[in-house]
Amino acid sequence: MHRYIYTLICLLGLCSPALAQYTTSNAHSHNDYEQAKPFSNAFARNFGSIEADVYERNGQLYVAHNQKDIDSSRTLQALYLQPLQNMIRANKGIFATPPRQLQLLIDFKTAGEPTMRTLIQILSTFPEITAHPQVKIVISGSRPDPTLWEQYPPYILFDGIPTATYTPAQLRRVWMISDNFRNYTQWNGKGAIVKEEKQPIQEVIKKVHALGKKFRFWATPDNINTWKTMINLGVDYLNTDKVDSLADYLEKRTSAQYQGREAYQLYTPTYRNNDKRSPVKNVILLIGDGMGLAQIYAGYTGNFGQLNLLQLLNIGFSKTTSEDSYITDSAAGATAMASGKKTNNRHVGVDATGTSLPAIPDLIAPLGMKSAIISSGDITDATPGAFFGHNKERYQMDSIALGMLKSPVSILIGAGAQHFTGISEQLKNKGYSYHTDLSALETITSQQFIVLNDSAKRSIYQGRGNFLSRALRKSMHTLSTNKNGFFIMEEGAQIDLGGHNNSVPYLTSEMLDFDKAIGEALQFADTNGETLVIVTADHETGGLSLLDGNIERGYVDGAFSTGDHSGIMVPVFAYGPHSMDFRGVYENTAIFDKIMRVIKLYHPAKKP
Repeated sequence: MHRYIYTLICLLGLCSPALAQYTTSNAHSHNDYEQAKPFSNAFARNFGSIEADVYERNGQLYVAHNQKDIDSSRTLQALYLQPLQNMIRANKGIFATPPRQLQLLIDFKTAGEPTMRTLIQILSTFPEITAHPQVKIVISGSRPDPTLWEQYPPYILFDGIPTATYTPAQLRRVWMISDNFRNYTQWNGKGAIVKEEKQPIQEVIKKVHALGKKFRFWATPDNINTWKTMINLGVDYLNTDKVDSLADYLEKRTSAQYQGREAYQLYTPTYRNNDKRSPVKNVILLIGDGMGLAQIYAGYTGNFGQLNLLQLLNIGFSKTTSEDSYITDSAAGATAMASGKKTNNRHVGVDATGTSLPAIPDLIAPLGMKSAIISSGDITDATPGAFFGHNKERYQMDSIALGMLKSPVSILIGAGAQHFTGISEQLKNKGYSYHTDLSALETITSQQFIVLNDSAKRSIYQGRGNFLSRALRKSMHTLSTNKNGFFIMEEGAQIDLGGHNNSVPYLTSEMLDFDKAIGEALQFADTNGETLVIVTADHETGGLSLLDGNIERGYVDGAFSTGDHSGIMVPVFAYGPHSMDFRGVYENTAIFDKIMRVIKLYHPAKKP
């Protein structure tokens, strides 16, 4: 459901600031006749340009790359004109809804004038094609001399040459301009084009665009890096022999790019007691669900080269494997951090046998410490649920909610009120102030409260607003009056959803919102010097790679290897006293161990 909602949001233009979008209408199927399914595959993928090389023989045009490859059955009519006419008829002359434009680039391999005469004769039998406003017949290769162009029917257009000088009348017959990429560079499609070669490329594209024409390179490398390089250069048609690969790439452009609007102000840390082993009274654990290094750097880029998170100096890495899988899910990952025990995927707050595990809030309550659990998702979902619930199945969320009847957690904020309907009165009897409106965060005076409303799990694009920062501020302010300190776990839940949806705009906007909450935690930590802030993830989601970006413009372009979690390590950032304890590489269970160790140091008389 989240995927469909997000797609709708993007279609409405709300998922990211406007970007110059390339679609399959910008795709050119080079040597299309060599495809397993000439015409039909590129047409089905909505390519805007399809190329056919032709040889003229005895009043017929044969489609082939070399003369030796000529096959009497492979004519221009059979492979292109008849299928195109069938498509026009199938769409009752509309051609497509919404209307699409198709450029049929016919590359003459034999002498221009006789080949043109044959082509015009053949096209005279396909008036539905030549009269269709959305179909452009463009001649390339051995073109007739431009002085002859005015003799040909007006539906005949030409692929121009950038070094040629055309009269105004001739230029009107030029539909596009192409050039050999190898005239400019021998770049192999890896890395970047060197500056000395890039400049003349930019100049020829600028020249063509100044004429009001579209531009195409042929003989380009054929990979993602090249396609993106051509897009960045402003090349209008992307040359490819890999029809499906380029179509897949272009169809994901909306979800692959994020464009920042303006940078938000960071908090400037004082690094109070940052590298000291002084007492830790409060611990704030911030979990960016699905947040790997690529998600972090996407946020850094999208915020024009700055993040609160990247101001933290003490950094480690957490290995996230679960008890039964190389790749963890949130249930096992969060349980490891909440209880210090590895467990199976889908297990929440229980070990691999199903036995309940005490979580940090349970262990610190006898010390007089208070706890708060916050999420921008369902509060009974795997990550927050692991800090108060116990169940072998993460999707039995009503059962996970029952954990609050025995949990010492003082504050619970998020979505998922429906899972607490049957126990709300019991929770009130237990002393909780119970609310189902997030506006209550501004007015609650109770020291023990639950606030649950599904608006908390809206995405940033759906209007969640600054919920994470508000909820964290409220919890820190409320619990700071407790003389024995507190523990807060806040989850940025929807970075994960952005990864599952393979959406760079979604995850980047969620990453930035999470980072604002990090700024709030750092500011609080600096007010007393006894607060340890830890920022990490339960796992990485999406296998995100950043393929392009521009920090000055706040632009990010990424691709995903999966719609699920990956097995790579995730970073652990720490700030405040004992933050150096979190350096190194360790199992995710060590995060629990390190937290409990510093808490015991503050409460030496009582050891949970």
